Amino acid sequence: MPTYEFKCRDCADTFEVNRPMSESSAPASCPSGHTDTVKLLTMAGLGGRAGGAAPAMAPSGGGGGCCGGGCCG
Repeated sequence: MPTYEFKCRDCADTFEVNRPMSESSAPASCPSGHTDTVKLLTMAGLGGRAGGAAPAMAPSGGGGGCCGGGCCG
């Protein structure tokens, strides 16, 4: 279930709410009971693969040539 981050405009606290995507735009009350909250835009799910692991990067430097190992001159 996705986690959504909210900020309370009354007390300035931020808090998270777990809810189904179908309820993503529903309002949320802060833990202190205030109702003037706004959903924050988070970047957690952007810029990666669904599995969460970043792709392996090739080592930099050194090499060259046709195979990248530097053996070809």
